[in-house]
Amino acid sequence: MDDKSALLNQLRIDRGGQSAPSRTGKLWLAGIVTLLAIATVAAWLWTRPGAVRVHAASAQSITGGGSAGSILDASGYVVARRQATVASKITAKMIELDIEEGDHVKAGQIIAKLDDSNIRAALNQSSAQLDFAKASLAETQVNLANAQRDYERQKSLVQGHFVSQAALDNSQTTFDGLRAQLATQRSNVDVVAEGMKVAQRNLDDTIVRAPFSGIVTVKAAQPGEMVSPISAGGGFTRTGIGTIVDMDSLEFQVDVNENFINKVRADQKVSAKLNAYPDWQIPGHVIAVIPTADRSKGTVTVRIALDQKDSRVLPEMGVRVSFLAESAEGADSKPAVGVNVPVSAVQASGETGVVFVLRGDIVERRAVRLGASSGENATVLSGLTAGDRLAIGDFTQLKDGAKVRVEQ
Repeated sequence: MDDKSALLNQLRIDRGGQSAPSRTGKLWLAGIVTLLAIATVAAWLWTRPGAVRVHAASAQSITGGGSAGSILDASGYVVARRQATVASKITAKMIELDIEEGDHVKAGQIIAKLDDSNIRAALNQSSAQLDFAKASLAETQVNLANAQRDYERQKSLVQGHFVSQAALDNSQTTFDGLRAQLATQRSNVDVVAEGMKVAQRNLDDTIVRAPFSGIVTVKAAQPGEMVSPISAGGGFTRTGIGTIVDMDSLEFQVDVNENFINKVRADQKVSAKLNAYPDWQIPGHVIAVIPTADRSKGTVTVRIALDQKDSRVLPEMGVRVSFLAESAEGADSKPAVGVNVPVSAVQASGETGVVFVLRGDIVERRAVRLGASSGENATVLSGLTAGDRLAIGDFTQLKDGAKVRVEQ
């Protein structure tokens, strides 16, 4: 009986020994599934499109208060239309200089004197030659008068047959010779007189005078140096004494992009700001558009007159000019002529461009028509209104409907 029980026990299946391997497999399976889920989530987070970081800027109106707004901006310099580097007309050593930088001079005022010793000696020589020529002329006149009397006497004697015809011919020859000599000496007196005028003019040229009223901006020579109207002397000769500028002739000259030159016309009102005085508005108007373009820069030069003279305006100062739109007569308010936006907010291509307008956290791509850019600002003539918020960032990542995150 016991043997049978033992045999039956050997045939019984031991289920408790198989439970441990089953739980271990389940744990491994659960771990693998978890790792796969984590990897999937990480891959999705890594590859999902994120919000593009941008900055925001607002479009600012360039009209207001019933005044005309800027339709074009350009930069340039203050230029004196009337200035001169004064030089001598002769080559000589300068012995006196009467100007300094900043001095006001009047037209005709003496500003320098040159050594005149040699020229004065030449003038004295010409004067002596003129006196000698006049004395010779007077002597010839006396001889001619005597020869004429002798000729008349010989002529009457020939008629009475008291002298021969040969004596009359000799008397006439002497008379004609002295008459020709008198004409020559008169011409010689004129020549010597003209030479004396040249010497006197050279003497006058040793005095250098201001050609017009103005302010001295440059003093280019010193007493004791050689000055000359031409470059000579191996570089030791000055070709200029000083530079004088007529401050009443100051004007602005700006370079306008040839794509926008059609917006400029004669007598158009402008508002200018000097770089040295950015808060000072200077009124002016267009004098003329110089009828030629600079092919290397693609610009056209415009001359602008200052309606308000001021001592703070100096030659060669930098200036920024805004060309103003016409004022609408009889209108209560001014139509908008555009808005100003940062240059960095626009993808420009000639007269057109693209901006991205913020709509919450989404951007809208919009085409605009551009005016001129000046410094950090660009003028948008159409496509935007004042107050529109624009995205500034990496344009390669922006597209219509792209999600963005605005950073301060």
